[in-house]
Amino acid sequence: MRLGVDLGGSKIEIVGLAADGRELLRRRIATPQGDYRATLTAIAGLVAEAEAELGQTGSVGIGIPGAESLRSGLIKNANSTCLIGQPLRHDLQTLLRREVRLANDANCFALSEAIDGAGRDVDTVFGVILGTGVGGGIVIRRQVLVGANAIAGEWGHNPLPRLAAADQPAPDCYCGHRGCIETYLSGPGLTADHARHTAETLDAASIECRAAAGDAACEATLRRYEDRLGRALAGVINILDPQVIVLGGGLSNMQRLYRHLPACCAPYVFSDALDTRFLPPVHGDSSGVRGAAWLWD
Repeated sequence: MRLGVDLGGSKIEIVGLAADGRELLRRRIATPQGDYRATLTAIAGLVAEAEAELGQTGSVGIGIPGAESLRSGLIKNANSTCLIGQPLRHDLQTLLRREVRLANDANCFALSEAIDGAGRDVDTVFGVILGTGVGGGIVIRRQVLVGANAIAGEWGHNPLPRLAAADQPAPDCYCGHRGCIETYLSGPGLTADHARHTAETLDAASIECRAAAGDAACEATLRRYEDRLGRALAGVINILDPQVIVLGGGLSNMQRLYRHLPACCAPYVFSDALDTRFLPPVHGDSSGVRGAAWLWD
């Protein structure tokens, strides 16, 4: 049995998977806010309860909103700031008395979709997170690509390519740079762009709804978003050339993206044709926690 844990900023979720990927159990609790020790205890409790209910011991994989430094073993780049600088894997292994595997949550999303989701029939999958932030994960032949610095797939902190007049001024990013892809393509980035052009503050769902009803300003906002997403993903395609790009996160629910992205990407891809497929996730919001379990594939 494989146990996967998705450690999020607001919730911790656990899933138990059988050898064939069937879901045996799923539980979710609130994340102890800002409390590292309580977070460790909560994860250990979920694992113990799952194993007691299922009557068997499982391997444990955990998806985290950050990365483990390959140099120090400490957590870096985490949105849940109480994890930063902590030896999370070491502490969990001590509590659980077994080896634990950690991966960035975007990597877990990509792995889930590569193993038995939208990219199950291809060699190379790029998993995209379009939500509060922008992240990504790379899976090649069912193996997550981690990279020399444990940041493979972090396309959200590259600068948006081919800046146009409508992209200016480049927004500030929390990472200390300006004009990062995340500042344009995250949910807050979409809201901020709409506000800059209309002086009206709307969330992504409202912008999409009003565009579908014929609101010209909202339609223009989504056209800018799709053009930027096309430019940004073309850069990924030119380097990685994946057969499938799976979109995840809240903005991936905009169905128009799957219709419009090929045409938005194609002019910037260094090829005579664009055969990369843009697909929604088969497992939806469950992909992250399932991918954590599949770290033991």
